[in-house]
Amino acid sequence: MSSQVKGKTVSNALTTEYEENLPLSSSYENAMQALSSLITRQKRGEQSQIAGRYGKMQRMSMYLKILGLEDRIAELKVIHVSGTKGKGSTCTFCEAILRECGFRTGLFTSPHLIDVRERFRINGLDITEDKFLFYFWECWHLLRENVTEDLPMPPLFQFLTVLAFKIFVCEQVDVAIIEVGLGGETDSTNVIKEPVVCGITSLGMDHMELLGNTLNDIAFHKAGIFKPQIPAFTVPQLSEAMSVLQDRALELMVPLEVAAPLDIEKLKRLELSLSGDHQLVNAGLAVSLSECWLRRTGNWEKVSHNVSSDLPDAFVRGLSTAHLLGRAQIVYDISSVPNSSGLFENSSGELIFYLDGAHTAESMEACAKWFSSVVKGRGNSSLSSMSSTTKINNMEEVVQRNGYIGHKMEKTKQANKISKQILLFNCMEVRHPQVLLPRLVSTCASSGTHFSKALFVPSVSTYSKVMSGSSFIPLAISGKDLSWQFSLQRLWERIIHGESTEILPPCKFLYEDAPLCSPAEECFACSAVIPSLPLTIKWLRDSVQENPSIRVQVLVTGSLHLVGDVLKLLKR
Repeated sequence: MSSQVKGKTVSNALTTEYEENLPLSSSYENAMQALSSLITRQKRGEQSQIAGRYGKMQRMSMYLKILGLEDRIAELKVIHVSGTKGKGSTCTFCEAILRECGFRTGLFTSPHLIDVRERFRINGLDITEDKFLFYFWECWHLLRENVTEDLPMPPLFQFLTVLAFKIFVCEQVDVAIIEVGLGGETDSTNVIKEPVVCGITSLGMDHMELLGNTLNDIAFHKAGIFKPQIPAFTVPQLSEAMSVLQDRALELMVPLEVAAPLDIEKLKRLELSLSGDHQLVNAGLAVSLSECWLRRTGNWEKVSHNVSSDLPDAFVRGLSTAHLLGRAQIVYDISSVPNSSGLFENSSGELIFYLDGAHTAESMEACAKWFSSVVKGRGNSSLSSMSSTTKINNMEEVVQRNGYIGHKMEKTKQANKISKQILLFNCMEVRHPQVLLPRLVSTCASSGTHFSKALFVPSVSTYSKVMSGSSFIPLAISGKDLSWQFSLQRLWERIIHGESTEILPPCKFLYEDAPLCSPAEECFACSAVIPSLPLTIKWLRDSVQENPSIRVQVLVTGSLHLVGDVLKLLKR
């Protein structure tokens, strides 16, 4: 053994011994710090500058080779999904369906909302902390040992992608459902050479700074996951997007089919677990992808039992039990804890959070329709059981319907409660709030839902740090730049007061203090900027505690980061 190899071996042994002797939480935080060091941009829209002479996809292949995965990922039976909206939901439906069919599933999605382990699900559950650490440090050390001037450590998403392949290969999953991170053609996940089937969800205008300013450009990137003669499915698209998908499919002799939205009658009196009419589109695509995967792997007959028209029972179970954080999710806060008889105490009001990470015009419209439906009582209110319970604020919940956390809705509604709808909002500058906020207001108003107040707060999460679910979050951060939140507030006030928009709710929706609002006098009684999210949650809790006659319904939207931060805080 050369002295260099001996030295490296001793060093690794000492590092491993050190990490193994650390408390698990400490080692996990060390892993989060290591991941944070891989972040190469401070905010969205910045180009990631990586040194070296290799292109992104070349580097991905080299990382896989270093980890001994280059040939082994070819053994994975992959469903690969790209798109603008609904990728995560579609992948989640696929995973639940195939797990209910009896297969060992691996699911890789992004982003995570509370903890990075959400990105890696084995058999429907986030990978355990000890398994995550085992695979993480193995990949980390192997890649660190092979860093050169031309091959630096992979940026964050590339590292997480190769880690996902490592986990799924070692965990010997029967099916790997892989969600594209961004685009498709040059996405890190596109090292998959022969998936079993590909899917493309609804396309829209997002990430234009990287994918192009037209729907044609975006569709071209998304269709980059097509592989020669590998079947592909999409959903109904705008004509300009569909023509691009069809052209790219023709070039590669890809049999491309359009999956119809799911007929709700096929669920046999059960309900789709993810709320919102738009989820029928995602569910329809997931059914087509799952059936194709089963047929191409020789497993369809075992599941279908020669049923021609109805969905197999396993499909129905999967569609009615799939769960995904931060998408049309409803959470009762601790101030709404019911007593032993299932009724709320009269000593405080109710605080209910409606969370949806909508951040495009189309998804914001879908979010507004969903929110209006559930607060008006027109949404599905029955609850289906989950495989595991969820704890919010040390309160063990028995039932959850995509995140609808609470004790039987029918018992919690009280006629004497006055409902107030509040908006809790933040978004990135590149998300065009001048489009998102008017769409939200007008869609809600058309259904008779009007926001009493709007609160604008900065997110806790940042691009520069990977946080775990237990990371410390201070109550307030001094010196925080709130200029963006104040600009969002000014935009909101212009919308509410009839400027820069064509569709407005009636003035009376602003309550009794609406006449006090006067942008000219800088008196914004309809909205507020609060310097930190923890302070906002505390203020909302204090407010409902003081007023037993109120039911505060808070829509949290505009950013998945914001939604994830709220979920973190509600768990504490």
